[in-house]
Amino acid sequence: MKKSTLAVSLSTILLSTSVWADSSMSSIEARLAAMEQRLQAAEQRANAAETRAQVAEKQAQMAEKQAQQLAAVQQQTQNSTAEVAQRTAKLEQKSADEGGFEFHGYARSGLLMNSSAAKTQGGPTVTPAGETGGHVGRLGNEPDTYVELNLEHKQTLDNGATTRFKAMLADGQRTYNDWTAASSDLNLRQAFVELGQLPTFSGAFDNATVWAGKRFDRDNFDIHWIDSDVVFLAGTGAGIYDMKWSDQARNNISLYGRTFGDIENNENTAQNYILSLNNFVGPVQLMVSGMRAKDNDDRRDIDGLRVKIDAAETGVHALLGLHNDSFYGLREGTSKTALLYGHGLGAEVKSIGSDGALLPEADTWRLASYGITPLGGGWHIAPALLAQRSEDRYVKGDSYDWATVNLRLIQEITQNFEMQYEGSYQYMDLRPEGYNNRNAVSGSFTKLTVAPTLKAGDVGDFLKRPEIRLFATWMNWDHRLDNYASDDAFGSKGFDAGGEWNFGVQMETWF
Repeated sequence: MKKSTLAVSLSTILLSTSVWADSSMSSIEARLAAMEQRLQAAEQRANAAETRAQVAEKQAQMAEKQAQQLAAVQQQTQNSTAEVAQRTAKLEQKSADEGGFEFHGYARSGLLMNSSAAKTQGGPTVTPAGETGGHVGRLGNEPDTYVELNLEHKQTLDNGATTRFKAMLADGQRTYNDWTAASSDLNLRQAFVELGQLPTFSGAFDNATVWAGKRFDRDNFDIHWIDSDVVFLAGTGAGIYDMKWSDQARNNISLYGRTFGDIENNENTAQNYILSLNNFVGPVQLMVSGMRAKDNDDRRDIDGLRVKIDAAETGVHALLGLHNDSFYGLREGTSKTALLYGHGLGAEVKSIGSDGALLPEADTWRLASYGITPLGGGWHIAPALLAQRSEDRYVKGDSYDWATVNLRLIQEITQNFEMQYEGSYQYMDLRPEGYNNRNAVSGSFTKLTVAPTLKAGDVGDFLKRPEIRLFATWMNWDHRLDNYASDDAFGSKGFDAGGEWNFGVQMETWF
């Protein structure tokens, strides 16, 4: 029994061990299979992760490339913006430097009639003294249409130099018709070029301006309400402005040419060359000019006849001026005064070098002065004096003496309406000694004008335009003056001494 039991027990143990062993092997195999599956899954996940990493790397590379492209675009945009800003700054600088094209002009036009609603005489040179520059007040005394059109181009170069070109067209008419080509005086009065701020200039020439062409001298000045230049230098030539020697001292030098007589005459070689030195020290001006017109005494007209066998060939001219920024040092305002002298060809002291009929002995003195100041209470005043003495002018022993006193008053009524009043008195003593069939006369002339005036703004300012004026003018003069000449205004049909009324309307503008 014991052996049988032991055998059974051993058999049972062995069987159990075999079963457990078989079971354990199956479990290990299962675990290994599961582990293998997990390893495969892990490998798949690793492959997927690697793929995703590669995709991410490519995306990162693309993103970096896009970022670089974006940065390049932004840089280009910044560069373009900077270029635009630079161009804008340059344009603004050019604008600040008055670069580009400019259009300026002056014009007056009006209707003038007498008290019978008929044609009348007028103009600042209406008196016999007008032939030698004796102007009278222009308010209510102008029957013409006169226009100046100025086109300019200015630029500032990259090196700082400046250029300026100007052309000026002008025309004057005394007909009231709309089509006036047949009587037109259309003329190119100026065409010149200026060069300034040249970088190679230094010292006294640092801010100098060089010019050449046909022009009016820059430093001409006038008495506007008498419509007379104090000095007028013009022609074709070249010069240099603003050579500066100190804070207060500067000067200009110029050479102008003018032609005497008929240019159609091929034998006419008389040309007047004017060398002028214009000096400024503070408010003081000293201008000295010399001129020469070779063969002027042999000048012939278009028919080949000698014009004037005793005409001057040389001349000198001088001006001493004072330019104040006050009313003669007494109160606020402005004033200018000038004393002029000329000899020979320089004896035409206003329009320098323009009269080829002057004698070598001719002498002329002229005094000009005017001022502008407010009086208060809406009133403004502008007095002016213009006087001249000339002798041995065209014929030995002749003399042309005259003096004009003019006064213009402005009364402000509203911000767009003012009243203007002007009075002129001129005395003349003219002794031409038979020259050009003129007779010796002496006497005085008086003109009084009232002109209600409309303005867009700046009422009371003497030198602001445009203006539209109605006017009534009364003129009278000594009857002796009617005998001066047969072809001047005084003594002409319907315009005799004894009092004349003129009425009309006029516009005037400049810009």
